[in-house]
Amino acid sequence: MKIDGVFSGGGIKAYALLGALHRISEHNHSFERLAGSSAGAIMAAFLSAGYQIDEIDEMMQELDTEQLLDPPKWTTLIPFSKWINLYFQLGLYKGNKLEKWIYKQLAAKNIYTFHDLKPDYLKVVISDISLGKLVVIPDDLKRIYGINPNYFPVAKAVRMSAGFPYFFMPKKIPGKTAKKSLIVDGGLLSNFPLWVFKDATNRSKRPVLGVKLSGYPGQEKPRDIRNALDMFHALFSTMLNAHDARYVSKSDKDNIIFIPVDHVDTTDFKLTDDTKEQLIHIGKQKADLFLKHWPN
Repeated sequence: MKIDGVFSGGGIKAYALLGALHRISEHNHSFERLAGSSAGAIMAAFLSAGYQIDEIDEMMQELDTEQLLDPPKWTTLIPFSKWINLYFQLGLYKGNKLEKWIYKQLAAKNIYTFHDLKPDYLKVVISDISLGKLVVIPDDLKRIYGINPNYFPVAKAVRMSAGFPYFFMPKKIPGKTAKKSLIVDGGLLSNFPLWVFKDATNRSKRPVLGVKLSGYPGQEKPRDIRNALDMFHALFSTMLNAHDARYVSKSDKDNIIFIPVDHVDTTDFKLTDDTKEQLIHIGKQKADLFLKHWPN
C-alpha cells in the first residue's frame, strides 16, 4: 500500500527508526511522500533519494558515528576552550562532517538539490531562531527567504534540521534582508511534524504513518529534577515535545508507531555496536506489534 511517512527527531536514536522501517517494508508498504525533523529528516531524505531499507541498514551499520564529530582544532589543544567556543560559536561541533556524509550518500543516488526529487516528495522541518519561525523546506524557502527551492541543497536542509542546539553550531541562511538567519534543529519547534501532509480541511491524500522515538504522551515517567543541569535537560525536553505531544494526543494515535528509547542519550555519538543492535531490535519489536493491526 502506498503511504506517506513522518519521522520524529531523536538524534542517535535513529537506529530504532531503521528497525521500524524494516518491518514497514516487509508489510509491503511503500512511501509516496516523506517528512521529518532532525534524525527523522535524515532517514526521510535517504528514502526519498531511492535507497532501499537494506541499503540504509548497511550504510548505518558501517558508519562510525563518533567520526561525525568535528570540534574546532584549537578546542582540542587548549583545556576548557570548548566552553569558550560554545559561548561564541553557539555549539561544540561544526557539523560539517555530518553534512558531508549526508551529501555523499545522496550524491550516490544523483540527488543534490530539491529539483532532483519528485515534487512535494520530501519535507524537512527546521527552526529559524532569528525570525522565530518554524520553516518547512522546500515549501517556505521562496516566501520567507526569497530562495528558489530548486537550487537548495538537500544535504544542507537535512543538516540544518539535525542541528541539535548547543551541540552543533547553528547554520546560517540568507534572507530578504542583509542579516542572515540562524537555523537550528527542526525538533525545537516541531519534533514530530505529523501535521505537514494535512490540507486545508485537515485531511490527507493517503494514509499517513508516523514513527515517533518516544512513548505515547501521558505514559512517560515524570522527570527527577535535582539540580540546574537536570532542569536544563527537562526544559529542553519540554520544548522539543510539548507542542507535538498536544497535537498527537488529539490526533489519530492509531497511525503512529511509538518507540520508547529513553535509555539512550540523543547525542551519544560514541554508540557501541551492541547499542545499535538494541535500538534496531526495539524498533522492529514495536513496529511488529503495531503493524499487526494497521491499517484498521
